[in-house]
Amino acid sequence: MIETGEILQTLRMIQEEHFDVRTITLGINLLDCSDRDAEACAGRVYEKICRTAKDLVSTGEAIEREFGIPIVNKRISVTPVSLICQGDPRPIAIALDRAAKEMGVNFLGGYSALMHKGATAADERLLASIPEVLSETERLCSSVNVASTRAGINMNAVREMGQVIRKTAELTADTDGLGCAKLVVFANAVEDNPFMAGAFCGVGEPESAINVGVSGPGVVKKALEEVRGAPFDIVAETIKRTAFKITRVGQLVAREASTRLNIPFGIVDLSLAPTPARGDSVAHILEEMGLESTGAPGTTAALALLNDAVKKGGVMASNHVGGLSGAFIPVSEDIGMIEAAGAGHLTLEKLEAMTCVCSVGLDMIAIPGDTSAETISGIIADEAAIGMVNNKTTAVRVIPAVGKKAGDRVEFGGLLGYAPVMPVNRCKNDDFIARGGRIPAPLHSLRN
Repeated sequence: MIETGEILQTLRMIQEEHFDVRTITLGINLLDCSDRDAEACAGRVYEKICRTAKDLVSTGEAIEREFGIPIVNKRISVTPVSLICQGDPRPIAIALDRAAKEMGVNFLGGYSALMHKGATAADERLLASIPEVLSETERLCSSVNVASTRAGINMNAVREMGQVIRKTAELTADTDGLGCAKLVVFANAVEDNPFMAGAFCGVGEPESAINVGVSGPGVVKKALEEVRGAPFDIVAETIKRTAFKITRVGQLVAREASTRLNIPFGIVDLSLAPTPARGDSVAHILEEMGLESTGAPGTTAALALLNDAVKKGGVMASNHVGGLSGAFIPVSEDIGMIEAAGAGHLTLEKLEAMTCVCSVGLDMIAIPGDTSAETISGIIADEAAIGMVNNKTTAVRVIPAVGKKAGDRVEFGGLLGYAPVMPVNRCKNDDFIARGGRIPAPLHSLRN
């Protein structure tokens, strides 16, 4: 039972500390929609999504009104499209985007391929279509898994994704490369991630499931203000207690949505997801620990402590914690990261070091528009290596800002925010990327 004190604490978190449930994401299995005829497949996909998700938005809004808990987004994730597509995937993309608009969700994830060990003909068709699809759809998100700890790194896929990101940026140059903000490249992608752009409904998931992503960087920062100057043991314990409270609210919303929709409860993802709003920043949590600016020496250690304490606190509040669960560091979506990058305190290399200990990877980073496809592929390969060797999820979501150089600014709006264009190492790596093949899995992947 939730006690009166907890209710009052939750109200304070909502009213004063920017706490919210960031998303209710409905995962939908589309494996039974596959058909040799692309248009027939698209029709089945549209019909099943509309049938399964018809009450998602209204239910989320009802819970929001009745419990007084802000639920920012209602979203849908589906089976990776390359697994159901036997022909041209573009009609399916159009059907997915149309279903997302019809259902009233702001994003739908799953225009995806799993290529960590190799590529099928369907995978290759989907990759080739991504730039055009993301330039012509509004709410569809895409992801590609190019590596895993068990399989190693598919360097052919890494090479292709550098080219795909370049072309997507060029086709959406009029919106500062917005298409690339809806495209993420993974290592060790998870099947139950509720956050975009990387959400998809994995093959091990049930027919449908409710996955909830909570947030609350402002809540954690406020709690740390009360222990300013205290030893790190106290800092970690404070974050753990706060993460417990945040996750309890997510658990409540997930259970309620599951009951009302008669759809199984999947997981609560307790990631600290920032926004561009002041008071809702992961960077400011790190600075509250004693850093002048995010990017200063000690930043990676501070982030490691934060990520670990969030996980430890959250798992005690829910039987089913999953997704990515930790701390996100998306540059354009975090006002503290934006300011640190703009001041030159936070570099791409430092962000890469931080991804060794945080939830995901290099996220929402604007890079110069003339960055080559090979350089982008090299960034992906480096990040995939971190994920592969450390047996964790890593990702790359970079946005080449066509026509802009380091120091310029890109604007995406809403939760996607804005960001300074960050400089990229100009040394060439063309011969490295041209090799292709697979980087073998590490020895410690052999655990059977």
